[in-house]
Amino acid sequence: MKSLFANSSTRWIRYSEYEYRTSDDGTLYVAPAEKSQSYVYDPFENAEQMVLDALNAGMLCMSSNFSEDKIKDAILDFANKYGPLGFMTAFPTTPDFMNFDTVYLPKNRFIREESMPADDYVSLFFPFDESYKTAKSKKHYMMDDGSIRVSMAAKDKPKAVELTFGQSYSERYDWLRKQHKDWAFSFCASFMYYRENDPIMQEIHRKAIAAFDGIAPTYHIELYDEPKLVWDFHSLLLMVQMMFSHMLTDSEKPLRSCKHCTMAFIKGHPKAAFCSSVCKNRHNVYLNRIRGKS
Repeated sequence: MKSLFANSSTRWIRYSEYEYRTSDDGTLYVAPAEKSQSYVYDPFENAEQMVLDALNAGMLCMSSNFSEDKIKDAILDFANKYGPLGFMTAFPTTPDFMNFDTVYLPKNRFIREESMPADDYVSLFFPFDESYKTAKSKKHYMMDDGSIRVSMAAKDKPKAVELTFGQSYSERYDWLRKQHKDWAFSFCASFMYYRENDPIMQEIHRKAIAAFDGIAPTYHIELYDEPKLVWDFHSLLLMVQMMFSHMLTDSEKPLRSCKHCTMAFIKGHPKAAFCSSVCKNRHNVYLNRIRGKS
């Protein structure tokens, strides 16, 4: 991670506050709050924590010990820290799909259609506002608050990416929940495979990793205080995906599951089994209670 991202950068946009909103058909969405402000940030500055937050929201989904409200809080907290995942531009074969009448969709876990009219597809992500219909015809989409910095971050990106930066862009909660859970499932499969003696279960874990979507983002060089490698992602989902894949295969600072709370953490010491001293102490107390009863 350090060697790959130390001299890397990318500009992304999030809003100061996100909220849950329900559409007319009863579907729950995550969307920017009405009076929230847009900000530019660099996901690479805190890449490892972003991946951990994405995984741990999914770990809650995989456990029966947590309520749906707890899961909703975790997914909303991720959005407040980093913004939406950008499903709209992550699914199609090209982020430039708005230049065409039809959008083509490779096999995915959310939309069954292999193709659909581009306007119909975009409307899936704007259930509360149809401003995208006029914005997409503009040569360059100016952000709602008119911020020069935000407009510069959106500059040179495909029109669809610019629209995902808008305040009207929303994403379905059930899709977000499934994506976070899928990441957590891949994470668990990466270490459960080596602990499993049953060949059938090993094959299940192997297939879970084989289903992990590979990506190939482009990049360019920009001259800041020093030369920087700037990644040209078209969705936050693909950023998390790439960073996660490198962290999952990092032998020096491997990802592990806490022995007590099961949450993901970065193993800084070869013998580390807990995400924090708090979990270590709680686990020891739990073991002492078990021994006391036996």
